[in-house]
Amino acid sequence: MRKMKSIHYLTILFLYLLSQNGYAQGNGYKYEYLYRNLPFKMPVIQHPVFPDYKVSITDFGGVADGITLNTEAFAKAIDALSKKGGGTLFVPSGVWYTGPIVFKSNINLHLEKGALILFSADFNLYPLVNTVFEGLDTRRCQSPISGRNLENIAITGKGSINGSGEAWRPLKKSKVTEIHWKKVITSGGVVKDDNYWFPSKGSLKGLEISDMNVPRQDLTEAEWMEIKDFLRPVMVSFIECKNVLLEGVLFENSPSWNIHPLMCENVILDNVMVRNPGYAQNGDGLDLESCKNSIIVNSIFDVGDDAICIKSGKDEDGRRRNRPTENVLIDNCKVFQGHGGFVVGSEMSGSVRNILVSNCQFLGTDVGLRFKSCRGRGGVVENIYIRDINMFDIATESFLFDLYYGGKSAVESLEDGDTIPVTSTILAVDETTPAFKNIYVKNLVSRNARRAMFFNGLPEMKIENINVEDVTITAKIGAELVESKDIHFKNVKIVPAQGAALILRNVENVTISDFKFPASLKEVVNISGDNKDIHLPKTIDKTLIKETK
Repeated sequence: MRKMKSIHYLTILFLYLLSQNGYAQGNGYKYEYLYRNLPFKMPVIQHPVFPDYKVSITDFGGVADGITLNTEAFAKAIDALSKKGGGTLFVPSGVWYTGPIVFKSNINLHLEKGALILFSADFNLYPLVNTVFEGLDTRRCQSPISGRNLENIAITGKGSINGSGEAWRPLKKSKVTEIHWKKVITSGGVVKDDNYWFPSKGSLKGLEISDMNVPRQDLTEAEWMEIKDFLRPVMVSFIECKNVLLEGVLFENSPSWNIHPLMCENVILDNVMVRNPGYAQNGDGLDLESCKNSIIVNSIFDVGDDAICIKSGKDEDGRRRNRPTENVLIDNCKVFQGHGGFVVGSEMSGSVRNILVSNCQFLGTDVGLRFKSCRGRGGVVENIYIRDINMFDIATESFLFDLYYGGKSAVESLEDGDTIPVTSTILAVDETTPAFKNIYVKNLVSRNARRAMFFNGLPEMKIENINVEDVTITAKIGAELVESKDIHFKNVKIVPAQGAALILRNVENVTISDFKFPASLKEVVNISGDNKDIHLPKTIDKTLIKETK
């Protein structure tokens, strides 16, 4: 009997210890599955924890009639929570019209089912602030939602947040219907060249004095104020924050970028939807910039620019900051409209490393996997792992490296008839030379792309050590690799509607094994330029390989 009791006790103790271990290692940790067989070391990220103190926006005079301005109610509610050490601010069902909301530490903004936070289109409510945009230190209008140097902040629930972006964003006539265009231009504002609308003269002037959306010269305060309407804010701006959670909420219609965590640590996006119209100028979904330890999962993006974008600052400002984006896990996300599904750059001057992208779908995006930069950026992008990706109806490339990025989307470049940059000029390698290396893509299927792949590196810094395995792509045009080295294709099938399946130019140490292509092709591989050490499968008939100098 005593022996049985001992066995029973040991069994209970074993189960208890097993359960505790499971909590720490797997069963009780929501994201344990992301860390299995992770190819780099990364700390376990936990949800932020908030004090058990709850208030409603209605407790502070909030009115959900879509008319009453609730800016003061939100500020009072957040102040009251902060004085109690933090807690949860509930936003009930209704239309909560408001100006900017500024977070404090230990605040969870929880939108209940049916709740819509609608930001006012009155530009006067958004003063100019010092911030970072397009990777550069600059000034912009205050973001609708912002926080700086905070810990433990969250936006959760089942509601929606709308930034009234249509009031802020310029609009190109070519991107909308005639009815839409007439409605916009009759609402006010100014039109440039009969095809480009701006909400005001100041907004147009801001474009004319800016480089890539950022004024680059020294301006007086009066000059800043004159172009204030041009300085569209990102909708959600969290800077230098730690333990950030966005979960369950719809973020849409942002003035420029939608969600912009900058120099943050421990960021989680889970089950969010991020939307902007396809014509939204600079309507990015997520721009994760110079952040450390992030999880982006179970989310949907349908936007007007890049969808899931990794950045780390631009040119000298980014290199001086020297804060890479590192340790990022992206899983089970869907992207519909967007200039790119998963994107790195072009502002990557502070470097990017240790990224895992898995189980994602890109459905009708301009580009699937988009890596972009240019001379002058500097920075190193490395240790990027991409697996189990499915794509359909990709307008340009399924997989793209563009080291001559000039600001246009891939589709815009195609429509404008831009020629592929080709240069024999080799510049000296220095801190301004961008580098892309050690990138691994496995288990990818793409149907109906325009071009299977396009790797376009720099002659002085070739794209390096790109590994592509178990991939099938059907496209109008095959894969083209230029200024690339240490490229490894294994079990890759490319089905082009025209031309060769694989085009190689100015490449080094390219190894292709178990390469598949349609038997009907009259040319499988086209090789030109200055190449070294190209290793093709012996199973490819030599008559199907065309080589020219």
